[in-house]
Amino acid sequence: MKLDRRPSDGKDPELLLGDTRFRALLTADEWHALSSDVRHRFSKRVANERSVVYAGEVVEAYLSVPGWLLAQAARVIGAPLPLHADTGVPAVVTVTEDSRSRGQIWTRLYGRRRGFPQIIHTAKRFQGPTGLQEYLGYGVGMSLAVRVEESAIVFRSVDYFLELFGAKWKLPALLSPGALTIRHAETGAGRFSFTLDLEHPRFGLLIHQHAIFREVVS
Repeated sequence: MKLDRRPSDGKDPELLLGDTRFRALLTADEWHALSSDVRHRFSKRVANERSVVYAGEVVEAYLSVPGWLLAQAARVIGAPLPLHADTGVPAVVTVTEDSRSRGQIWTRLYGRRRGFPQIIHTAKRFQGPTGLQEYLGYGVGMSLAVRVEESAIVFRSVDYFLELFGAKWKLPALLSPGALTIRHAETGAGRFSFTLDLEHPRFGLLIHQHAIFREVVS
């Protein structure tokens, strides 16, 4: 006889446990230094191909000339960088569990004042030397270090790599697009900020994007 191990309220026990993968990348002190809303957001279990949707708008954006050229060149791997610097435009982020890789697929939609919105797809996988890697497209990815700074969770690129035919090669510093920093911070009233900065050691700040979101579908 097969026992029914579901809780009495009928909820999936996998969902009740929460997602501990991001918490495992931080020390206990770092995790508890985050606001309760940020902790809740990064321990939300999005199992069985379910999704969470966040909606908001881009409030700050900047592309230097080298940054614009880099973003255009990155179209060959699926355009993982913002292609324009429009502000006051809608932004939508969808996080979907990827059961195949046991990671998450992040889909970002950014409106434009002219033309179709830009859609960016990346995949977060909990593996590699830092415990977290983000795949940008066509085998290109980066290892991310996770830190907590001023009650915000911060992701910083450690290295970039190319993965083809089961082999992985770290890109030399000469081919690195720069240091990527992503900051997620609570702003109050159920909203949070997402800030992306890409800085190059020679060309300085290439790309800056700051958007405000709120959860709309869980």
